Amino acid sequence: MHSDPALLAVPSPRLSVHDITKTFPGVVANDHVSLDVRGGEVHALLGENGAGKTTLMNILYGIYQPDAGEILIDGRAAHIRSPRDAIAHGIGMVPQHFLLVRRHTVAENIALGLRETGFLFP
Repeated sequence: MHSDPALLAVPSPRLSVHDITKTFPGVVANDHVSLDVRGGEVHALLGENGAGKTTLMNILYGIYQPDAGEILIDGRAAHIRSPRDAIAHGIGMVPQHFLLVRRHTVAENIALGLRETGFLFP
């Protein structure tokens, strides 16, 4: 039985995180974290409190800047300095502390970041 090579080919990552390190005074929050995400994949970050999950997401969303490492989007270096930059790259985030905004319906929560992309509103 022969497999079609096209079916076996692994697509290039849409998002690559290489050796991301982030420290705070007295704490190493992320220590050389690497991750690849391909189109259509769904990932979950699991870990104990204080493991660095939120810190990594805050880096990807431009809230924090990494001390070391790089972020690639479609194979090109991405310099994400703010949530606006993240949104421009197609990265969105639902805040961990959802009570930062008034109560919304599910649809309203999903649409929160879409205005910036022009997806719903020209």
